[in-house]
Amino acid sequence: MAKILIIDDEAPIRASLREILEYEGYQVQEAENGMEGVRLATKFAYDVIFCDIKMPEMDGMEVLDALSEKLIKTCVVMISGHGTVEAAVQSLKKGAYDFIQKPLDLNRILLTVRHALEQGELVKETERLNRKIQTERSTAIVGNSSAIVEIVEMICTVAPTDARVLITGGNGTGKELVARQLHELSTRHDAPFIEVNCAAIPSELIESELFGHEKGSFTSAIKQRKGKFEQAEGGTLFLDEIGDMSPSAQAKVLRALQENKIIRVGGEKEIPVNVRIVAATNKDLRSEIQSGQFREDLFHRLAVILLHVPALNERRSDIPVLVQHFLEGICEQHGKVLMEVTSEAMKHLEQANWTGNIRELRNVVERMVILTPKGEKISGKLVKQFGGLSE
Repeated sequence: MAKILIIDDEAPIRASLREILEYEGYQVQEAENGMEGVRLATKFAYDVIFCDIKMPEMDGMEVLDALSEKLIKTCVVMISGHGTVEAAVQSLKKGAYDFIQKPLDLNRILLTVRHALEQGELVKETERLNRKIQTERSTAIVGNSSAIVEIVEMICTVAPTDARVLITGGNGTGKELVARQLHELSTRHDAPFIEVNCAAIPSELIESELFGHEKGSFTSAIKQRKGKFEQAEGGTLFLDEIGDMSPSAQAKVLRALQENKIIRVGGEKEIPVNVRIVAATNKDLRSEIQSGQFREDLFHRLAVILLHVPALNERRSDIPVLVQHFLEGICEQHGKVLMEVTSEAMKHLEQANWTGNIRELRNVVERMVILTPKGEKISGKLVKQFGGLSE
C-alpha cells in the first residue's frame, strides 16, 4: 500500500485530500506545517508528498530545499491557491514532480498520484539495475588462487550477519572490493554503502565528516549537515585507512559503536544510528596499539572478523585472469576491440614486482591498451618498454 504525506496549514484541504486518497486505498499522514512535514519525511518513507506552497514559518519552497538537503527523493507534488507560471517553474526547478492549483480537481489528483508512483518505481528499478551493473563491474573479486577462494568463502559466510569486519592488506590489494562485496551480499544491500577515507580527511574535519555538525558549530558551518553515520543509516559504513584516524575521532567512533548513538559536532542531542561497520587498514594495528597510536578497545570492537587480502606478489597465479578481466573492461571503456596478450608479454607481467598490487596491474593494462597499435597484440617488447615494471 502506497504511503502519502500531505503538508498543508489548512485543515479543510488536508481533510478533503485525505478523504480522496484513502478512498482509493492509499495510506495517508498529515502535517500542519512545513517543519512537521520535513520531520515526518525524514522519519518515514513516503511514496508521494503533497505540499502547499504558501505556509507560515516554512513555506513549500523551503520544504523542497530541506528535503533535497536530506537526500529524500520522494516525488513531491506542490499545491497552491495562488498558482502562477513563475511559482510552478520555480518549484519544478527545485525538484518538485508536479504543480497543481487549488481548488483541487479529483481526477487530476488521482492521475498525478498514479504517474508519481510509476515514476518512483521506475527510479527504484533504474537504481537497482545500475547498482547491479556497478557491482558486477567494480566489486568482482577475480582470481582462483587458494587465498582468494578462502576470502570469497569467508565473505559469503560473514556477509549475511551484522558482524563488524576489519580488512587488512597493502595499498591497492582490493580491500574496498571486499567491503563492497560484504555489503552487496548482506541483508542491508538495498541501503547505502558509504565510504570514508580516514587518511584523506584532515584530523580537524574528520569528526564533522563522520558525525555531522550543527549550524554555527564552527566558522564555516553555515547550515546543519548530516555526517556519514547518518547517511549510511540502515546500510554499511566503510571506514577505509582507519589506522590514520585521529585519537579524538577514535574515541567518538568507539562510543558510537558501543551505544549506537552519535552527537553532531556542536550539538547536544543523541541521534540513534543503525549501521554496519566495515573497516580497513594497510597498517599493523597491533604495532600501532603498542606505540599508543591506536586504541586497543576500538581495535577489538572493529575486529570481530579479520580478513587479510594478500599482496599480488603472493598470488601470481591470478595475474592472467586479472589481466583478461581488466582487458575486457578497459577495451570496452575505450571503444576498442578486445585485445590479446602474447605469451612473452604475460610472462613479463607474471614475473614483475607488483609493489602497487592490483591497482598497479590495472594501470599497466590500461597503458598497454592505449599504446598498442590498432589490430596488434600486446607484446612483450611494449610491456618491457612502457610498462614501467620492476622485476
